[in-house]
Amino acid sequence: MMADLKPIRNEADYDAALDEVGRLWGAKSGTPDGDKLDVLATLIDAYEAKHHPIDPPDPVEAIRFRMEQQGLSRKDLEPMIGPRNRVADVLNRKRGLSIDMIRQLHDGLGISAEVLIRPSRMDKVA
Repeated sequence: MMADLKPIRNEADYDAALDEVGRLWGAKSGTPDGDKLDVLATLIDAYEAKHHPIDPPDPVEAIRFRMEQQGLSRKDLEPMIGPRNRVADVLNRKRGLSIDMIRQLHDGLGISAEVLIRPSRMDKVA
């Protein structure tokens, strides 16, 4: 049944696994094709984590993204960050986030504390 499954050791194996996932996409769970899809997804995840790691987003980018998603203004951030000038400083990367701000943003916007605690990319000032 799954005898043709093998570890993903290089980019060619990775590409072949992605092609097979595309072919199997939508297979019902619990069927042979569904089981194969589950196993391939696990193998691909492991390969990507090792060979194509994705850095978590920058805290300011995460805040801006959530603001856009939820249609929030800078004023909406004031209860979580502080007065208008502090919100501006944070969004313009002139001020880092305090632990209290991180807690408030995590609770208020649902942004992972792991993302918010990372240093902001100060070198990316617009």
